[in-house]
Amino acid sequence: MTPSAAARDSLEGLALGDAFGERWFPLFRPAPDAFDQIRARRTPGESPWHWTDDTAMALGLFRVLTVYGAVHQEDLALVFGVTYRADPYRGYGHGMHRLLPALADRPSAWRTAARGLFDGEGSLGNGAAMRVAPLGAWFCEDLDEAVEQAVFSAEVTHAHPEGVAGAVAVAVAAALAARSRGLPAPDGADLLAEVADRTPAGPVRDGLHRAAGLPADTPAWRAADLLGNGAEVRAADTVPFALWSAAHHLDSLADALWTTAEGLGDVDTTCAVTGGTVAARTGLAGLPDGWAARREALPAWVDEG
Repeated sequence: MTPSAAARDSLEGLALGDAFGERWFPLFRPAPDAFDQIRARRTPGESPWHWTDDTAMALGLFRVLTVYGAVHQEDLALVFGVTYRADPYRGYGHGMHRLLPALADRPSAWRTAARGLFDGEGSLGNGAAMRVAPLGAWFCEDLDEAVEQAVFSAEVTHAHPEGVAGAVAVAVAAALAARSRGLPAPDGADLLAEVADRTPAGPVRDGLHRAAGLPADTPAWRAADLLGNGAEVRAADTVPFALWSAAHHLDSLADALWTTAEGLGDVDTTCAVTGGTVAARTGLAGLPDGWAARREALPAWVDEG
């Protein structure tokens, strides 16, 4: 399995997680009885399961990787801007509605515009983390490179150190998952500790250390209470729980997504992070019947190289 193939699998899992999670909490409108339905493992019946901005931006990042083999920031900014302009109704956050239209016409503007968001602090949201798992899988053979490229990918939209740290953490987790293909799954706590060690100091790293100390059999709702479920739309409120779910379900994408969904909150994004991480190891193998077919298809160019 080549790194690019693992990245392709990660992209599929990210899109599935995004679309699956959105069924339970579409654009922050809670589905009726969502928690009870999730606990009962009742697969959403309506289809297609549409993906959101999580997948739209992951597709842009994947495209840059397939063309250049690395993150070229102005090219990534241009792809993000053009993608947004073509379909701005995928659930983008407030900051991206301000930033992305400008990048379609002047991609170099990211250098000042991303840093100008939120009173000059830059975005500390979960948007850089939600899209980055395929990049981690792509660079799985070199964790230092995975970290560096994750930083480059994040800076285009998320200049705040917390937003960047979220991307680094997810990229490292996906890289470790991809490296474990064909081998026994890493211990969940050990994987989380290694991710934390490679994540810049700050709230995201602190949350990962808490996640590493949380037993695997902790109820998902309790883990979400302790670690955050993305309801604050911050990287530190999203990444630790999503990666805790992934780390303890590395051999079952479906179980990982159900566990993550049980935490509610920003379910499309937490499930995108979890799905992209686990699928870097498993692909879409072992899914319940019909799941993959229900998800909105990815664009044809993904398979055209």
